[in-house]
Amino acid sequence: MTTTTHAQAMTPVSALPADRGGHGGRFGREVGYLLSGLPLGIASFTLMITGFALGVSTLILFVGVPVLAGTLAMARYLARVEADHIANVTGRPLTARAVAPGPGPGRSGRWSGVRDPQAWRDLVHAVIAFPARVVTFSLTLAWLAGGVGGVTYGLWSWPIPRDDSDGWVNLAFGMSGRMPDIVGNLVLGVFLLATTVPVIRGLATAQASLGRVLLRRGDV
Repeated sequence: MTTTTHAQAMTPVSALPADRGGHGGRFGREVGYLLSGLPLGIASFTLMITGFALGVSTLILFVGVPVLAGTLAMARYLARVEADHIANVTGRPLTARAVAPGPGPGRSGRWSGVRDPQAWRDLVHAVIAFPARVVTFSLTLAWLAGGVGGVTYGLWSWPIPRDDSDGWVNLAFGMSGRMPDIVGNLVLGVFLLATTVPVIRGLATAQASLGRVLLRRGDV
């Protein structure tokens, strides 16, 4: 298992999956990375906050250290998942994790993960990445849904009740009626679709950059 892992770590960037599939494949990976970030972020944030709070609050009962050790082990696993996602999306693996000296024998070695600075950085990433993932998920979904919905608005908008306001076109420009509403949403949809690729790429880069600052590639 160790040999296989290190062989994968030494794989050149040109051989990573992110370099295959052309621009369309890369765009699909970026969308998948951003949309999967929210459920992963919710799980990571919940586990890290709960484990850290429980571990710190039970330190006086001598069970806090193993709780913290387990939380940090989970943080390292989640960090590895994120590192794999970043490498797959960008085609550039994270910086390798520094090899720490092996733990000594006895009780102190059992919970040596608590003294691992990288494990604490992994925990911090799981916490502070959550709001960033909420933002990138929301913008990605809004851009994609808004673009497709705007372009096809004329096909599905007919059953929408119309009252004093005919939508955002009426509110923004004072033009009422079905045709201005359709044209306005069509223009908005075309704009969103035309800018989808650079916007999605920028969001993916921003989210991955946070991982590059705090995370390191390595075995769990």
